[in-house]
Amino acid sequence: MKIISYLFSPLAFGLGFLSPLIAQVLTVLNISVAGVDNIFVGLALGITLGLIAQLRGSWIWIKP
Repeated sequence: MKIISYLFSPLAFGLGFLSPLIAQVLTVLNISVAGVDNIFVGLALGITLGLIAQLRGSWIWIKP
């Protein structure tokens, strides 16, 4: 049961889905950071967003 909870965690979503999505969007828009591959930028942003969502317990930024 723990394995399933880790697979569907926000951190796994950020790493497995958001990272490649961000990298592909940057590639399509022809945006690049000097000397860094887009996949590494995507990984940094995806993991950061996933970790923030994991720690907050929600993807929604505005909590009443």
